[in-house]
Amino acid sequence: QVQLVESGGGLVQPGGSLRLSCAASGNILSMLLMGWYRQAPGKQRELVARITTVGSTKYADSVKGRFTISKDNANNTVYLQMNSLKPEDTTVYYCNAVLTTPGETDDYWGQGTQITVSS
Repeated sequence: QVQLVESGGGLVQPGGSLRLSCAASGNILSMLLMGWYRQAPGKQRELVARITTVGSTKYADSVKGRFTISKDNANNTVYLQMNSLKPEDTTVYYCNAVLTTPGETDDYWGQGTQITVSS
């Protein structure tokens, strides 16, 4: 069974920074992709950033230049460094991983962590 455990959410003032972490554990044969999504109430979940095992990255236009995704392949952990945070970044952030376990390749989700940007 695979688990994704997130940490690092919280309250920050506009212009501030936060760093999210997500560690995947379980019977993982290979990690293909890890990333972060966010979902505001009443809206669809949207990609924030993702990174492949070889380091290829993709960012939402709204976070380019402010957020940086990185990973630790050895520990199946992904990070999201968020700088210059804005009130519109406020929502729940979810970790996602596409990985292979014995028998299948599937994607998995963390439980979500709240980010609130407010003065």
